[in-house]
Amino acid sequence: MPARTGKQFLDRLRHNPPNLYIDGAAVTDPTTHPATKNIAHSLAGLYDMQLAPEFKDKLTYEDGGQRYAMSFKVPRTKDDLRQIGEAHRIRADYSLGTLGRAPDYMNTNVMAAGMASAYFDECESSGAIGSGRNFAENMRNYYDYVRENDLCLTHSLTNPQVNRSKQASEMPDPYIAMGIVRETEEGVIVRGARMLATLPIADEILIFPSTVIKENGDKSRYAMGFGLPTNTPGLYFQCREPFDLGRDTEDHPLSSRFDEQDAFVIFDDVLVPWERVFLMYDMTLANQAYSKTDAVLQMAYQVVNQKIAKTGAFLGLAQSIVQTVGSGQFQHVQQKVSEIIVTLEVMKALQVAAVEGAALNQYGVMTPARGPLDAARNYYPAIYPRLNEIIQLLGASGIIMMPSKADREGPLGAFIDKHLQAANATAEERLKLFRLAWDMTLSSFGARQNLYEKHFFGDPIRMASALYEVYDKEPFVERIQAFLNQDVPNQAVPQPVSADD
Repeated sequence: MPARTGKQFLDRLRHNPPNLYIDGAAVTDPTTHPATKNIAHSLAGLYDMQLAPEFKDKLTYEDGGQRYAMSFKVPRTKDDLRQIGEAHRIRADYSLGTLGRAPDYMNTNVMAAGMASAYFDECESSGAIGSGRNFAENMRNYYDYVRENDLCLTHSLTNPQVNRSKQASEMPDPYIAMGIVRETEEGVIVRGARMLATLPIADEILIFPSTVIKENGDKSRYAMGFGLPTNTPGLYFQCREPFDLGRDTEDHPLSSRFDEQDAFVIFDDVLVPWERVFLMYDMTLANQAYSKTDAVLQMAYQVVNQKIAKTGAFLGLAQSIVQTVGSGQFQHVQQKVSEIIVTLEVMKALQVAAVEGAALNQYGVMTPARGPLDAARNYYPAIYPRLNEIIQLLGASGIIMMPSKADREGPLGAFIDKHLQAANATAEERLKLFRLAWDMTLSSFGARQNLYEKHFFGDPIRMASALYEVYDKEPFVERIQAFLNQDVPNQAVPQPVSADD
């Protein structure tokens, strides 16, 4: 069932619902539950879009007579990367870039790990090929399985925030963080919890190793990689409070459609079949899994394209506000909009640089250049709050004083039409626009977006430290040393010119 439709996505979700818990109760059907039905149908729209005539050739590719989602494509050339990047941006435009964990994000991870499957066979616990315990074979098969069924994946990386000063094994219960309990003939039993699974209304969850496992010794029960269906017995998703409150989409244009939800994942002695295990015990392999397989770069490339789409939405929103209220002639307004333009062009330039500097990795995959992607990953979280602030400054009190659609249709509707019109828009047009500005920057949905962007790829300080560690600074140091040590020819001392001369 390659490149499935929205109906196929919803049907699978309905018949195999993930083990979700919201507001103290299980969600038996995510396609009809008030907190999840709208995001479910929004995701279905993404799947339908990939097969629409105007997008089919941009969002899918052909292989062996079948159509697959473009995000599963293995890039072999720079043109492949450009094609994949365009698909990322088209998909991101669908939600104005607010779906941070749209399906194509994890697709790129699975693609890169699948192509680098040999990496996982370095694990000491990996068995012989064909045994069902060969981790390289398992990883490659998982990529094929996810691609063939066009599955939607969520994932989880970090341990619960119980005590940052302690290692997982030093907690009151060693299974607060998810870890291996024991091995059986059928597979591995895991217990504990992981944070943070975004988009839990998915078909499968991919548990990849945490980027930094801090334990004594070179083996750890917390070093684990596997994939499971989200309806696996003993696997539970405890969701946060929903942002979709069932309000009209005109009043809540983003939160009513694109609340992708967040959850922490509970493993109550869950059996992971051997054929679903990709890595275990080895901390070194676990800590380096993203970098050594180049999955982190393929994922970062998707993120940069998504942020380009999101920044473009900010620019369009800002300029729409300016045009609506007639403030474009003021220089301080122009300066604010120009800040968004600069951000957009910086992100676009980094994307281009990542593609132009791409090279084939050891697994034959065309991999974007790390430098520009790392720059984007550090730059965007720092600048994103300013994008929010600019929208709020441009909209000012207009983003607060926003009667609802019901108010406009109520007994005071005529007064609203008169007093809340704008220089270049009716009250209805103005309020729709400002509702979007509010939902993007000030609502609970917008506030979550702001926090999420700050920590999208991890703690900003650790991100900066990681960039410092991996970036090759030595050529620039050598340039300075060469300049300081160069032989400068003696310059003739100019002679004073006499009055007679």
